[in-house]
Amino acid sequence: MVDFIIRRAALAPPAQALPYPLVRPRAGFSGFPSPAEDYEQRALDLNERLVKHPAATFFMQVEGDSMVDYQISDGDTLVVDRALEPQPGHILVALVDGEVVVKRYEQHHGRPLLCSGNPRYAPIPLSDRDCQIWGVVRAVIHEYLV
Repeated sequence: MVDFIIRRAALAPPAQALPYPLVRPRAGFSGFPSPAEDYEQRALDLNERLVKHPAATFFMQVEGDSMVDYQISDGDTLVVDRALEPQPGHILVALVDGEVVVKRYEQHHGRPLLCSGNPRYAPIPLSDRDCQIWGVVRAVIHEYLV
């Protein structure tokens, strides 16, 4: 059980879903695609895939390098779910002493900590800080071309 405040706010309903084709090449016995089973195609709705609680989900863009060891980089977009109960091991978005942070929630000797994915940043002990959890990170979206 998390012993700090979880802030929840109402969000606007998601926009109309946009289905995109999902192409899955199948590999034959040799490891190469088989001409007979060229491609299986169906629609991919990113809202359906990444947003499990639409009224409690928001997106945010990452700034900084504190989570690089968890493959979260500067400029990435996070899908954050406020409906999930934070558990040790989850990556959270939180407001700590007035600053929005993205950190991994851990417990050491029964004490809650927010830990970075970069050894340059020290863990943040939560027992004596003002902390509001905004949500649990469900997904990270990397953009390769801008």
